[in-house]
Amino acid sequence: MAIRGGGAARALTRALRRRRAAAALPGAAGDDHADLSLQTGLRGILQDYNRKIQLKSSSTLPVSLTGMKSNMFTVKRPFSTSHSSVDSKEMKKFQLLAHKWWDEEGEYAALHAMNDIRVPFIRDTLLSMSSNYHPGNPLSGIKILDVGCGGGLLSEPLGRLGASVTGIDPVEDNIRTADQHKSFDPVLAKRIQYKSSSLEEIVEESMETFDVIVASEVVEHVADLEMFIKCCSQVLKPEGSLFITTINKTQLSYVLGIVVAEKIMGIVPEGTHEWEKFVSPEELERLLESNGFSVRTVNGMLYNPLSGSWGWMESTSLNYALHAVKSGARARSHATDAPPETDIQQRSATAGTAGTVPDGTV
Repeated sequence: MAIRGGGAARALTRALRRRRAAAALPGAAGDDHADLSLQTGLRGILQDYNRKIQLKSSSTLPVSLTGMKSNMFTVKRPFSTSHSSVDSKEMKKFQLLAHKWWDEEGEYAALHAMNDIRVPFIRDTLLSMSSNYHPGNPLSGIKILDVGCGGGLLSEPLGRLGASVTGIDPVEDNIRTADQHKSFDPVLAKRIQYKSSSLEEIVEESMETFDVIVASEVVEHVADLEMFIKCCSQVLKPEGSLFITTINKTQLSYVLGIVVAEKIMGIVPEGTHEWEKFVSPEELERLLESNGFSVRTVNGMLYNPLSGSWGWMESTSLNYALHAVKSGARARSHATDAPPETDIQQRSATAGTAGTVPDGTV
């Protein structure tokens, strides 16, 4: 199955060339025609892809792409023989950018923009599960672990909602940046604590400590995903919530997430992602259920590079957000049967917290 989408892909290519040429001209004000063509091209590719796969993600890649990138698409997610989920190569990447976390127009601009949908997703989901509500501080009394917190981009808004947040990251410079930034707000200084640590390193001291774990744009960077999920289960309280945002492992995610986002448009630095580490919702759900979680919601996400904003969509073929709940102590002690299989795509399409992306978003 070719993914080029015919005229849509050609329109995308022309628009990208026009934008790059316009940007190279001194004092150039931009090219509205190129912006419109790019918008049309992205929408066309996504619609063509979704039509062909009927909104089902796929890890089988086309011959045309296989030829373009040799045999890389047949490589499975690397298995780590170490006893850590931390990938030293990934640490080096983020070490170089540790001072740029709070530049809203820089390399992490897309993550800043993601807060507009991931923070409400976390907040509203937690509120729907609780009868307690604290006006002004809706997450008051909730202990959250932000794994791979980076410079604190997600920890801070969760802290402002009243949560007690612990942010961990193996890159020490990230933690220094996060600590420095929270110090500007006395309220956050009391609600948030940061620690330079991997998830495995806090397991023993934090068994069943947290009400919520967030791992946003993290699992596609870990060395051992199964170990990572197991550690999440160990530090999470029974019936606690796990929120994950990540990238699906599809042909479309390679084209738009790596070729376009990294190599052409520079939305994120080149080399940020490795397609082999992407994970499908189905595979992630399998790992979660084998470690005592029940997946409640899977919602598709889409980034619009023209507006610099994120929106929800039915398809999970690119980015997606997942909410899972750890089974309670009673359920774990009496569980004898394997959990029933669920249809992720049906759940994604009917999730109450997400709508579909308007036509003008892509």
